[in-house]
Amino acid sequence: MKKVNYVNKSVLIMGIAKSGFAAAKLLKSMGANVTVNDRVEVANNPKAIELQEAGFTVVGGGHPLELLNGIDLIVKNPGIPYHNELLVEAEKRNIPIVTEVEIAGEISEAPFIAITGSNGKTTTTTLIGELLSGTSLNPIVAGNIGTVVCEVAADATPNQTLVTELSSFQLQGTIHFHPHISVLLNIYEAHLDYHGSKDAYAQAKARIFANQTAYDYAVYNADDDLVSSFAEASEATLIPFSTTKNLEHGVGILDGWVVFKEENIIKVADLSMKQNIENTLAAVAVAKLSGVSNEKIHSELTNFHGVKHRLQFVGEVSGRKFFNDSKATNSIATKKALDSFDEPVILLAGGLDRGNGFDDLIPYFQSKVKHLITFGQTAHKLKDTASMAGLNSVTVVDNVEKAVTTAYDLSETGDVVLLSPACASWDQFKTFEERGDIFIEAMHRL
Repeated sequence: MKKVNYVNKSVLIMGIAKSGFAAAKLLKSMGANVTVNDRVEVANNPKAIELQEAGFTVVGGGHPLELLNGIDLIVKNPGIPYHNELLVEAEKRNIPIVTEVEIAGEISEAPFIAITGSNGKTTTTTLIGELLSGTSLNPIVAGNIGTVVCEVAADATPNQTLVTELSSFQLQGTIHFHPHISVLLNIYEAHLDYHGSKDAYAQAKARIFANQTAYDYAVYNADDDLVSSFAEASEATLIPFSTTKNLEHGVGILDGWVVFKEENIIKVADLSMKQNIENTLAAVAVAKLSGVSNEKIHSELTNFHGVKHRLQFVGEVSGRKFFNDSKATNSIATKKALDSFDEPVILLAGGLDRGNGFDDLIPYFQSKVKHLITFGQTAHKLKDTASMAGLNSVTVVDNVEKAVTTAYDLSETGDVVLLSPACASWDQFKTFEERGDIFIEAMHRL
């Protein structure tokens, strides 16, 4: 662990979720005076009770402003918005507000590979972890993907590498965070309820480049103009990737090959995950920059089938290929999924009605979707949108199980059956994972 002095610093941990719990314990172990705060009453929060029993000062039931008295630093849960009254007052008092990622960056002796983007960051992070596994880089995969970064950073050694998925919420709470390799996949309009505007959201994503130097690398999507503008303003050595351009100093596709700086790496035909080609190109860039051999890259890319619930290839039944993209909780993600296929698609979509429309799917209903099978609260909204697009092959069903059997009955050899709901799952399921698992089980029953 780097020698960062937190002794006798007064730190307020705001939000007792996984990240706040880990940050509280870490900072106290480093000598900080830690106060933990959550809007939930202590008696109703098992983690708060555990911290209280361990000797922490824990305040629940709201965010009283007097908590700011004498505070040197706030470490907040990424999901707490900055318009929270306590955070607004903290900014007026010039109290630094960070997420636990900033703490991780300060204490880690291991270098960071950091990945962000509106879509595909979990798949890319996981794939990079696989590509680096078994090499001298000894990767630790963490961040928004599940494991709290500061928890693993505390014990990371210089001969390890932290491969870290980061959200816009996490990145907005960084000041000095400095990855050796950064990856920015794409930027779409998202999380406007939190950030307030697409520009603010994009600026949060761009913080991944903020502290890089010429000795670092910025891997970025050259097919995304906004991403490119942020990357080109950074001081890092630029490594672009593109599915459409031949890039002399980056990663692209040429004559059926994935090419890194004009070196043939792997044939596109050999990729096991052709539907996620942008993620693959970004991961190849990181692997090559990290010294991974072409043999290792070929081995991993011919065997990697994606991350569960994220455009995951589930299996094939009578010539129909089934893909689980239950994580697609908005139409942007569903468009991305549909763009991945040249085959006719039987699309399974629907879920929680958040009041939005689906007009942006109209071009895809006209060009990509052979038949729409829809369910949940938004079923009739999606059916009406398909009708506007001229797609009359629509079936409304009660649930995902029925959608799978209906899709099989309506499909033909060579078709793709794609669960990509374009909606959150909470109308019929507890989580998108539950929805995806039911899809997988129904497919296996076929």
